[in-house]
Amino acid sequence: MSKFDYVISIGGAAGQGIATPGNILARLFARQGIHMYAYNAYQSIIRGGHSFLTVRCSDKLVRTHGDVIDLMICLNQDTMDRHLEHMSEGTAVIYNSNTINPGEPADGVQLCPMDVGKLAGKGANKLMQNTVAIAVACQLLGIQFSALEEVINFQFSGKSEELIAENVRVAKSAYDHSVATFQPASQQMPTGGEPLAVWRGNEAFAMAAAGAGVKFYCAYPMSPSTGILHWMAENARELGIMVRQVEDEISVICMAIGAAHAGCRSMCATSGGGFALMTEAIGEAGMMEIPVVVVDVQRAGPSTGVPTKTEQGDLWQALGASQGDFPKLILAPSSPLDGFQTIPEVFNLTDKYQLPAIILSDLLISDETSTIDPKLLDMHPIIDRGELITKAGEEAGSYERYKFTDSGISPRALPGIPGYEHVVASDEQMPSGILISDEFTHPHKRRAMLEKRQRKMDGLLAELAPPVITGAPDAEVTLVGWGSTADVIQESIEQLAAAGIVANHLHFKWMVPFHADEATELLSSCKRTIIVENNYTGLFHRYLRGETGFTVDGHIRKYDGEPFKPHHITAAVQDQLAGGDAISVPYEEIIV
Repeated sequence: MSKFDYVISIGGAAGQGIATPGNILARLFARQGIHMYAYNAYQSIIRGGHSFLTVRCSDKLVRTHGDVIDLMICLNQDTMDRHLEHMSEGTAVIYNSNTINPGEPADGVQLCPMDVGKLAGKGANKLMQNTVAIAVACQLLGIQFSALEEVINFQFSGKSEELIAENVRVAKSAYDHSVATFQPASQQMPTGGEPLAVWRGNEAFAMAAAGAGVKFYCAYPMSPSTGILHWMAENARELGIMVRQVEDEISVICMAIGAAHAGCRSMCATSGGGFALMTEAIGEAGMMEIPVVVVDVQRAGPSTGVPTKTEQGDLWQALGASQGDFPKLILAPSSPLDGFQTIPEVFNLTDKYQLPAIILSDLLISDETSTIDPKLLDMHPIIDRGELITKAGEEAGSYERYKFTDSGISPRALPGIPGYEHVVASDEQMPSGILISDEFTHPHKRRAMLEKRQRKMDGLLAELAPPVITGAPDAEVTLVGWGSTADVIQESIEQLAAAGIVANHLHFKWMVPFHADEATELLSSCKRTIIVENNYTGLFHRYLRGETGFTVDGHIRKYDGEPFKPHHITAAVQDQLAGGDAISVPYEEIIV
């Protein structure tokens, strides 16, 4: 049981520097061995609007931003007006008393007004209120000022010494004022833990790709996938990776396929709108049997939708990516760590089976900031390029690029290898690569070639880990999920247990090929099934039913752009078990 579990929320407008105090808190917690998870509900504008960053810290692993707020930092009046009514007894609110009127809080809420003008001095930068607020938050939590000073020096290490010294001075002034004025928080942060690392989801994906041997990455910036491009560009020269920012997503996927055809492990990333432009070329990779990996970081749609909000809305777009019938690999990691550990496997599988792979992330995973134990990270995974011919050999002169084999896998020669000259085109071909439609369609050869490609799926499915049910085998209810719902479902199961309800969890990562037989057997063994999805129509349930014929007993769906909180699922399960509606749509009164 956790002894320390505390949630800090920072609200303000875009341009008020919300990210900086969030980064300082993240590093403070990580250096003390405190686990941290941060979710930022932000808007797609550069200035103004309302952003609300929630940072949860705990002495045990946390993978959601929780259900409550223990400490709120208001950087503007709008944040105070929106959220004060949701603060309850035992919580605290920090704000700049020069610019913000707090209103009337509930009983037991500690208001912490800070005279930023007096503490920072005349002519201070407007962003100094952030430094003041973080200093007060640290003092309330019992964090030593020396620890804060270290992180301030690190955070502003690229700035002038004068700016760093000024931030330290203002922080110390605010810290001392807090000691003399405010009551400490009910929870005090423990110290002495093993230091942890801090990363973001997109950084985890990029690091995994680099470790897997990617040497070509290209993208057109489209939130929320852009973080992968940023990391790749920043580290490309050191890692020997060719990185290109391309003019549009059609060019992106074509360049990635071209690099892969030349023998280079390549990856590209986008969001749903960009992925729509890529789909024809994904079919080209399928026809030409070229291994390429595409990351689709889902956001709320359709069209440009809500660019900075999350949704599990692109599943069927990925399932139907490109016209025709061809093998591909589709998966939905459940977390940055899951993505980091799985991506090298994805590259090995795409190389071995010579097909395109689609990784379905979403804003919730890719934009999160969290701590990670570095010992869990293998930066040197096994790299398996499959049946790749890189030098002249015995088959030279009689090479068939699309040779019929029992496995459906044809040995792949890199372009330019002496004696292995061959034709690769987007039309259907004979084993030699010559197009079957050049003189006559050859229906039997078309059939044989399509069957050859599809045979890959049998071998591929056998290499993928089947789904399993985690938790109590005799559970009253089984919660079914996919992708980013894994961790919030798990926390809701703990809440249900505390309420006397035994639940377990059936989670799916591998979408295509799909373990239909195993899924059917598992689902049929459950007493009651409820599926949890971040979309309106139950996209995964429709797919699951199509593959297995199984219909679940209930649904919990959220589609307002914000992710589930644990209590959303807990309350919906309790309601459905008590005879409520079979479809639950959680409503969040607090507007973020």
